[in-house]
Amino acid sequence: MGEKIRAFGSMVNDIIGGKSLTREEARDMFRQVLLNEQPDLQQGAFLAAITAKGATPQEIAGSWEAIYEIDTVKVTPNVDGPLSENSGTGMDTLKTFNISTAAAIVAAADGVVMAKHGARAITSRCGTVDMAEALGVDMECDAATVKRSIEKAGIGMFNGSSPLVHPTALGRILSQIRFGTILNIAGSLANPALPTYGVRGVYSKDMILPTLTTMREVGYRRAIVFNGSNGDGTKAMDELSTLGTSTVSELDASGGISDYTIAPQELGIKVARESDIMAGTDVRIEALRLLQVLGGEERGPRQDIVCLNAAPLLLMNGRAFSLADGVERARSIIENGLAMERLKLWTEVQSRDPDAGREQLEGLIERASGTA
Repeated sequence: MGEKIRAFGSMVNDIIGGKSLTREEARDMFRQVLLNEQPDLQQGAFLAAITAKGATPQEIAGSWEAIYEIDTVKVTPNVDGPLSENSGTGMDTLKTFNISTAAAIVAAADGVVMAKHGARAITSRCGTVDMAEALGVDMECDAATVKRSIEKAGIGMFNGSSPLVHPTALGRILSQIRFGTILNIAGSLANPALPTYGVRGVYSKDMILPTLTTMREVGYRRAIVFNGSNGDGTKAMDELSTLGTSTVSELDASGGISDYTIAPQELGIKVARESDIMAGTDVRIEALRLLQVLGGEERGPRQDIVCLNAAPLLLMNGRAFSLADGVERARSIIENGLAMERLKLWTEVQSRDPDAGREQLEGLIERASGTA
């Protein structure tokens, strides 16, 4: 055992010195972390060192492989068409409200089959799991219940922090750290349903290509990865931005990658202020504000950024012919009441107690309408 600890420590030293691991080396080191075969201090040092160095696609793929192989309950939803997912990595400097959850609901309302995989808040104020739970979705259910929700409601979310989804160690590790690591990307990719279409926001421009390359490496057939900025480019967000430009890379069905930038004005969106889209500290209040967006009562900056981030999902799945078209289609989905109806169905189906989920959401909707 002493030799194993020394060898692991030597590898950590190499990473601190700037050396990159092969996919196999990363997989082996992550296996040791997941199986708790190294002291806590060495595990933390490894995660910090590889994050500080900047993880390569091979390192991210190796860590994903370890998590998926030994610490993920696997399911195969019976659905027509591809499974899609969206998420942000966190660790960004602009802490926005939970845009990805709302965007997923809008996309699902148009027939995009969403298999989300999220976590509770680590570097954000309100994680995607926290938000879904506040809306009435059962986030402590098992993977089979999420599978059924994907099949019946067209949307489901696996709780990456739950031992019912990752039974060996991922929840243990996430519960002990409060800083962003390679797990923000590798862990999010360890989706029990293995979707093949993905939309992912990352915390810096430098992470766009490594993340997209990793997604291609682990089996995604279509993917869009981006980093958004504020007006003067001094702050970043893991969403498409309505404050300033967004840098985007897209993986097409042939395996090719294209790069481009977009600005909100190009898509017919009014430039927002930072205060318009920032997250609050109370998840219950944030849930009410999200319902106002999904219910069509908020037609301002929050609706704009939700529609903008739903657009890539609609585009990849053939529901829109451009991002601009996707934005307008997302607006119509909200205005026609389809997003709210899909959320209601989701809370009923992804639940061990459908009546409780429905009652929780209905009470929130009533409160949201009263505060609009």
